[in-house]
Amino acid sequence: MKITFAGNDVNLLGKEIKVSDKAPEFKATKNDLSVFDSKENEGNVVVYSVAPSLDTSVCALQAKRFNQEASKLENVKIVTITEDLPFAQARFCSNEGIENTIMVSDYKDREFGEKYGFLMEENKLLARGVVIVDKDGIVRYVQYVPEVTNEVDFDKALEEVKKLI
Repeated sequence: MKITFAGNDVNLLGKEIKVSDKAPEFKATKNDLSVFDSKENEGNVVVYSVAPSLDTSVCALQAKRFNQEASKLENVKIVTITEDLPFAQARFCSNEGIENTIMVSDYKDREFGEKYGFLMEENKLLARGVVIVDKDGIVRYVQYVPEVTNEVDFDKALEEVKKLI
């Protein structure tokens, strides 16, 4: 799979996640610096909205759009995951009224990035994409955006979520 960042090829570390894989467990950091454990969401449909940094317009749009959609989806957990520090994420959420999604940072151990194959080797940021996991912990949809600076296909991702609820 070819991924570019601002037109330049990047290498993704870890194993590419695929539909029908068992979703790997991982830990990340919540905005209050507590540990986020992916096992917390077992039994729910989970959308991992993956982005490099909330300090960019495309990433901010992605976080805001999924936050907006989360209020319309029952029994679905939306987890936005970036490499931003938890303090920056908390500030972003406060400024933008993000209340319907779980915001976590992969900055510390980069478990998500490596276990799901989203960590860009060159800049240690996450590539952009979406991973949807069903109630049984099986990956049902994966979207790696070929050019990281472009938006995810929101409509397709939401269509896939609705099939699982």
